[in-house]
Order: sequence, then structure tokens, then C-alpha cells
Amino acid sequence: MYFEQPGVENTEETLKCAIDRLKEDESLNDIVLASTTGKTALKLIDMINNSGITRKINLVAVTYHQGFSGEDINPMTEETENELKSKGAKVVRATHALSGVERGISKKFGGYGPVEIIAETLRTFGQGLKVAYEVTVMAADSGYISTKKDIIALGGSSKGSDCAVIIKPANMNNFFEIALKEILCKPKNKKKTI
Repeated sequence: MYFEQPGVENTEETLKCAIDRLKEDESLNDIVLASTTGKTALKLIDMINNSGITRKINLVAVTYHQGFSGEDINPMTEETENELKSKGAKVVRATHALSGVERGISKKFGGYGPVEIIAETLRTFGQGLKVAYEVTVMAADSGYISTKKDIIALGGSSKGSDCAVIIKPANMNNFFEIALKEILCKPKNKKKTI
């Protein structure tokens, strides 16, 4: 499925695409998604619970690291994190796999390093796809998913989700072992006009 534009308005359809794929393939039991505030993760949990899927789904919500939005700021409240955990989800709050310290160096001294070039290359397929790769690595590095089996990963272009893929995870130190298996949905890649 291709959306005409990226954005939060595609969230519900993206979550439905992921759930439909879970229903089709019972070997898929893990979903990793970017969820800055936890709102999208909570919506996905509710949709899974109302989908008729009876097997246990391992849901991993990946949020920004503390300080991403300002010094000592956590974008996901402790209350929301606890609610997600009480509903069986795991929460990852960690440095972004495709920026991290390298972005700090670029901001201070200029230029781009190899990790930022990888991120920009993935963005040519859409911001949501780049995010799906990134949260997959972060979840694998946190030990919440295995690198030995395919998962569904969801990413977005700002708020919500607009990209769902099936991907074979990899850890950061083996990044190039990651393998995109299927694109379930994403926005058409439209360049912004000036």
C-alpha cells in the first residue's frame, strides 16, 4: 500500500497493515515501533487486542533518548511508560542508532560521518523506512527482539506511523546484516518543493 503523503493521518492504516500481516503469518510475533510519546504504541495494543489474534505478540515501543527534545526532557511520561509495560509492551529509551554521538560531532564541527550518510541514504526511501531500520537496531541492542527471526517494524515521518516493513534485525555492531524482506506500506516518495 502506498500513501499519497507522509504523516500521522496514515497511522491507523499502517497499524492495520501490520495487524493484517500478523494474521497472515503466525511466525511473525514481534512488532517494533517508534512511539515518541507512547500514543501510537497504546493504539496498536488496543487494535491487536481487538483483532482476534490470540497468540502473544512481543511489542517493543522505541522512544527518543532523554535530552533529544531539550536538556533532561523525556518525551514519554513515566505514567505512559508504566501503562505500556502493564499492557505487556517493552519500552526502549536509547541513543538513536543512526545518529548518536556522530550527530553531536557534526553539529559542533560540521560535515557528515558514515552513520549519518547511511541515515540519509535510507531517507531516500522515506523517513518512515529509515526510522523502521533504526528502531529495529535499537530494540535488538536492548535484547527485546532476536536477530534470528523476522519482525514487523513501524516508523513514521513525524508523528504516528506511515511505514510498515518486515525486516530481519541486526545489532548495531553487525548493522549490514539487517535485511529488508517486505514493504507492507509507506508513503510515495515525494520531494518537498521549495
